[in-house]
Amino acid sequence: MVEILKREIIGQHDGPHLLITGGVHGDEFEPMRAIRRVGAVVTPDALHGRLTLVPVANEAAFLRGTRTAEDLLDLARTCPGKPDGTITERTAFALSQLIRTADYYIDLHTGGNTMSVWPLVGYKLVPDERMLDAQRRMARAFNLPLVWGTDYRLEGRTLSVARDAQIPSIYAEYLGSGLCDQNGVDAYVDGCLNVMAELQMLDAASLPHHPLTSRIEYEVDDYRESAGHMQIRNQSPCTGFFEPAVTLGQTIAAGDPLGDVCNTLGTERITVRANEGGIVIVLRTFSRVMQGDALAVILETELIHNNP
Repeated sequence: MVEILKREIIGQHDGPHLLITGGVHGDEFEPMRAIRRVGAVVTPDALHGRLTLVPVANEAAFLRGTRTAEDLLDLARTCPGKPDGTITERTAFALSQLIRTADYYIDLHTGGNTMSVWPLVGYKLVPDERMLDAQRRMARAFNLPLVWGTDYRLEGRTLSVARDAQIPSIYAEYLGSGLCDQNGVDAYVDGCLNVMAELQMLDAASLPHHPLTSRIEYEVDDYRESAGHMQIRNQSPCTGFFEPAVTLGQTIAAGDPLGDVCNTLGTERITVRANEGGIVIVLRTFSRVMQGDALAVILETELIHNNP
């Protein structure tokens, strides 16, 4: 059995149980630092309910400095796991058990060592209207530029465990590229505190940025199958060296070049063109690519509308 290292803060007032996790992938660093900071600023006398903080859910992957542990299984595709499986399967089992104890759940991510993600907060478009409404309130309160509802049927995720347990849950993404961006850390701390205020676990008037100024630029609900599965979009046609022709947040048209994949000598080059038009919300930043690796995710034009 794997032990998930956690910190619990028990409030002096009644309220819900919120779980916040980071480090589901071992190379995503902003969440780890942000969750530690949340633990430093939330005090029992101000808290209504219980707060469970897990800065590094996948310790085996973190110690390797990579997305996955030594069995190369993706923890975010392995839930609910097995109590007697590989290291990732056992971690998934323990993490899934912890998720089921919560009333609400936030899972913080980044693009890791290989990708950069335009700041977004997402949730699953579940059929349960009560749960869906709670997730939308949490996502809007988290206050990042993109609020993204996607396919609830994707399996193996932390949020699919929460879905099955009927626990309102959201996830967030902020940059990556193997860095620990201070703006991302600050945004994650603010986002978690904002959600706690939305859930009446903290007094909103006590937060540093009260009243809240909205950062939301777009709200998108994408009910299409596999919406939100980033790893299957705009894949590399071959193994080689990726030279991007676009930047994160750029608006492009379908057919525009995303970049070139070339061999190590540069004598063979393939231009990869965007399958969709819209905003580049994920971009490959690790130059070596394998055939089938995602190079970019485009938030498609027909889904976008400006936030009122």
